[in-house]
Amino acid sequence: MAMPAVLIVEDDANLREALFDTLSSDDQPVLTADNGNTALEILDSSSVGLVVSDWRMKPMDGLTLLGKIRETHPTLPAILMTAHGTIENAVDVMRQGASDYLVKPFDACELKSIVNKYIKPTITIDAPIAADPATAEILQIAQRVARTDVTVTISGPSGCGKEVFARYIHDQSTRSKAPFVAINCAAIPETMLEAVLFGYEKGAFTGAAAAHAGKFEQAANGTLLLDEISEMDIALQAKLLRVIQEKEVERIGGRKVLPLDVRVLATTNRDLRQFVAEGKFREDLYYRLNVFPLHIPALNERRGDILPLAEMALQRYGDKAVRFSDCTKQVLLEHDWPGNVRELENLIQRSLILHSGAEILASDLAFEFKSTTAAPDSGLGEGLKSREFQLIVEALKTHNGKRGDVADALGISARSLRYKLARMRAENIDIPGETS
Repeated sequence: MAMPAVLIVEDDANLREALFDTLSSDDQPVLTADNGNTALEILDSSSVGLVVSDWRMKPMDGLTLLGKIRETHPTLPAILMTAHGTIENAVDVMRQGASDYLVKPFDACELKSIVNKYIKPTITIDAPIAADPATAEILQIAQRVARTDVTVTISGPSGCGKEVFARYIHDQSTRSKAPFVAINCAAIPETMLEAVLFGYEKGAFTGAAAAHAGKFEQAANGTLLLDEISEMDIALQAKLLRVIQEKEVERIGGRKVLPLDVRVLATTNRDLRQFVAEGKFREDLYYRLNVFPLHIPALNERRGDILPLAEMALQRYGDKAVRFSDCTKQVLLEHDWPGNVRELENLIQRSLILHSGAEILASDLAFEFKSTTAAPDSGLGEGLKSREFQLIVEALKTHNGKRGDVADALGISARSLRYKLARMRAENIDIPGETS
C-alpha cells in the first residue's frame, strides 16, 4: 500500500518541524512548505493527499492558499489551523472550501485523528480480478494492447472497473515507470476543465497568480486517462483533438508550444456512437480515441468475479480474520448488482459495520433497499423476494426479534419492515418470535 503525502504549510519553523515529527513517526509521508507559493509548487510536482495549512501566514494567508488550491486541485482535502477558535471563524473556513479546521493549541492525537479521517492509503494490485472467463479474455487483450502505444477507449457501465483496467494497461506498458494521470471530465466544471487539462500561464485569467502545468504536461512520457470523456463540452473536444493529433500543447495565455509524449486512454459509460449521431460528440475525436475499443461487461455478466472481488474488498476494508458464511456467498452470487463493483465494495463496507463475530452472515448484508414510497408490488422476481425474506428471518434471529434493531440492520424503515412481515405472514412463512 502506498500512502499519499500530507503537505504541512507553516511559516513557524519550530511548529513546522514538530508537525513533521508527529506525523512522520507513524510512517506517514510528509512534505513541508514555509509559505503558500512553495506549497503550490509542491502540489504541482508531488503526490499529495491532504494539505494542513496555518491560517495566519505572510505573504499569503491560509484562506488565500485554500482558494488557489480549490482552483487547481478542486477535490484535494485541506485543513486550516488557527489560534482564533471561534464559531464564526469555523463557519468562514468551511464556507471557503476547507474540509476541516484545527484550533491551536492541539495535541498530537488530535492531529493524527483528523489526518487519518481524510487521507487514505492507495491500494495497488498487480492486475484486475479476472476469475470469470469473460474477464480473463478481456485481461489478455488488455495486456496485448498495453505493449503498443495506441489510444484505447474503455467502455462499460458505471462502477464496473474501467479505471482499474486503464491502470493495468499503463502498468503493463513501456511507460509504466512514468506518471499515470487521471482526470474525471464529469467532475470538473466546464469553465475550469480547459485550464486543468492544458495548463495556464501567470495572469492568463483572473486568479491565475502563478503558472500551472496541465494534466497533459504532468503525464509527460506516461499515460493520461480521460475519465468519462463523453461529458466533455463539444467546443473543448475540438481543442483536445488538436492536442492529440499534433502532440503538442499550448498553455492558456502562453505563447510557447510544448511538445508532448503522452499516451491517451479514455473511459465512458455512454454509447459514443449514439452521441456522435446526436451531435454530442465529435466524430473525428471519436475515431482518434477509439483506435482500440475495450468493453468491460457489467458485474452480473461476469459472475465468476463476484466472490473474488468481495474477498478483496473484505481484506481491504476489514479484519483478515473475518470470513463470509456459505449462505452469504450464495446471496452475493445471486444478487443482480445494478451498481456493479462499486455497489459490491459499498455493500462490504456497510456489512463490516453491522457484523459481529468471525463471519459475515446474510443478515449482515446491508443492501440498498428500494424506497418505501414505491408501489407495493415492485416487480421483483420470486428468487429475489425469497432471498429478501431469508435476510429478514436471519436478522430477526440475530437481533432476538427486536424490530427496531432489525430495521436498522437491514437499512429499511420500521414501516417497511412491518409491511414485509405482513407479506411473509400472508405467504405462511414462519417468523422467529411469533407463535402460530
